[in-house]
Amino acid sequence: MAIYENRTLILGVRIAQALFALIVLGLTAYVADWWRNWWNGYGSPSEVNFLIFTSVWTFLALIYLILVPWRFANSILHHKFAILGVEAVTMIFWFAGFIALSVFMTGRPCGGTVCGSARAACTFGAFSWLLWAATTALATMHVLRNRGTASTSKGDPNIQVSEGV
Repeated sequence: MAIYENRTLILGVRIAQALFALIVLGLTAYVADWWRNWWNGYGSPSEVNFLIFTSVWTFLALIYLILVPWRFANSILHHKFAILGVEAVTMIFWFAGFIALSVFMTGRPCGGTVCGSARAACTFGAFSWLLWAATTALATMHVLRNRGTASTSKGDPNIQVSEGV
């Protein structure tokens, strides 16, 4: 039995992705607020803002990746290339976000809770990227396994996260 056929495992990974996105959102929102207040309203670093965007994007992507296979499995929305695209874009966002914030924090004399929060956001961003890399690899294996078949417009029912209603 392949790992992508285990719907409970896929749902668990999706929950972990949502949890990590929520943690990163909270940490980066704190860093952005602190930075804006410390520098008298000059704004927060773009690296922090990008991770905030990535966290929000992740929630939108998870809504699509969970809801479409579950409720719209027979519609045009449930296309294997659309699922692969959402997975890949989200993975790239997480990679770019945690690397950018890590580079921003490197060599910066920093202490206190705000720096600890920024470093924690980098760490959770890296773990989130690993989860998204894993699910992107699973989606890629599905696309490659089903290339040239007549069902090119259908997503794999084995990677649905719900048993149905």
